[in-house]
Amino acid sequence: MTTANGELFSPHDLRQMAGMGIAPEEVARQVELFRNPPPFTRVLRPCRPGDGIRALTPADHAELLEHFDTAARRGRTAKLVPASGAATRMFKDSLAFLAAPPGTEPSPPVRTFFANLRRFAFYESLAGALDAIGIDLDAAVRDGDWRVVLRYLLEEPGLGLAELPKGLLPFHRYPEGPRTPFEEHLVEAAAITRDEDGLCLLHFTVSPEHQEDFESLLDRVRPRLEERYDCRFEVSFSTQRHATDTLAVDPQNRPFRNDDGTLLFRPGGHGALIDNLDDLGRDGWDIVLLKNIDNVVPDSRKPIVHLWKRLLGGCLLVVREAAFTHLDRLEALDDVRGERAAAVLLAAGEFLAQELCRPLPEGFAAAGPEERKHFLIQALDRPLRVCGVVRNQGEPGGGPFWVESASGGISPQIVETSQIDLRNPEQRAALAGSTHFNPVDIVCGLRDRHGRSYDLHRYVDPATVFIAEKSHEGRPLKALERPGLWNGAMAGWNTVFVEVPDATFAPVKTVLDLLRPEHQG
Repeated sequence: MTTANGELFSPHDLRQMAGMGIAPEEVARQVELFRNPPPFTRVLRPCRPGDGIRALTPADHAELLEHFDTAARRGRTAKLVPASGAATRMFKDSLAFLAAPPGTEPSPPVRTFFANLRRFAFYESLAGALDAIGIDLDAAVRDGDWRVVLRYLLEEPGLGLAELPKGLLPFHRYPEGPRTPFEEHLVEAAAITRDEDGLCLLHFTVSPEHQEDFESLLDRVRPRLEERYDCRFEVSFSTQRHATDTLAVDPQNRPFRNDDGTLLFRPGGHGALIDNLDDLGRDGWDIVLLKNIDNVVPDSRKPIVHLWKRLLGGCLLVVREAAFTHLDRLEALDDVRGERAAAVLLAAGEFLAQELCRPLPEGFAAAGPEERKHFLIQALDRPLRVCGVVRNQGEPGGGPFWVESASGGISPQIVETSQIDLRNPEQRAALAGSTHFNPVDIVCGLRDRHGRSYDLHRYVDPATVFIAEKSHEGRPLKALERPGLWNGAMAGWNTVFVEVPDATFAPVKTVLDLLRPEHQG
């Protein structure tokens, strides 16, 4: 097997790829992407309320909530939570302090951490762990023995929090004890996705080494939570497949090889989870509520979060039912040249442009009716997502933009900063004018009007990969990330942006975020 540029893969390389379930042609394609990177995404302007972003009014609520609650009672809704993220980054400053030479002054974040130690939900567990070895936590903090405290907090044989996934960390304090993000998502599911028999469906994507830890926690908390909320949890887990890993290359764009001569493959980023989402659709899932593991709040702040999750779901159902109606009418046209056909084509085109923010292409009006019918069916018959967006709060990440594809089509998309050519003044100005942020609060419609699951791989934009400079065992390399789950991997979906309140967004990127009012309850 050779790449497009004639570089030979050895029989051993081919056996390695086969063992991972990766086709040699896919590896060759990845090498070519390194050598000829795709162009940046071309953004036209930021989406804003009234121009690509919907602003719901209280008058909209009743209808949207009724649609969502009816679907939930019928068992059509479920939650998907990417939960493989490690807690290491949360404790970056504390880990740096631990690794620094003795006598190093603690940084301001470390001082803030210790000044507020009692406010964290893991305080009691930490105090108990230290007490078991004869150390009084308060005395250790007061005496400046901060390294000892951090070792028992972050490393094993202490609590080992830095080695856990973020979803298993104690986030919020309750009278019955601390609650992890994993548990908070169970509670949220009980409130918004339960069917008429009390069943709540959830799926978590986790790292293989921690799946057993999640399952053990589920076994411990399930009886108590099911009794308290009078429901039943059906929870499944999956991992990112090795078949979605991507090849690394050296600075000269040659396949990167380990010391033993094998090729180095790396995880392909969260965009690889489009495979996991596709599997859920094939398993019968329909309306999927997608949310990050760390975006949770304590019970006192949940009502507004639950309200807007239901509103987003109701919005998806209303828009999708309208799209299905237009598709039925289009496909029922026997004669595309009559007055009725003209009215059907006009109504479908207006719906596509106004409700789905997909402007009709230049020359559409002059095209023949059969051609217009075909275009509208292709444009409407695809997965739909409704994405909540919040006002910019200085958080890192992507936002909603009007995007022009390579073929000239215009659509609303979630775009990451890394996708934009910041050397281009026009593109830089479009980014600077952005007013909203993507908090990953998304409702996905996975099935068509006949109840069949869409093949989600058909709607991935392969050009939206991300190339990053990394290192492996001290050697520089280039790594390839697949199109992100909520940007390039869903680029071919129909997208509706809805403005949601800031109170629905409470991410935890560093441990100090847990001191914010939205997490103190």
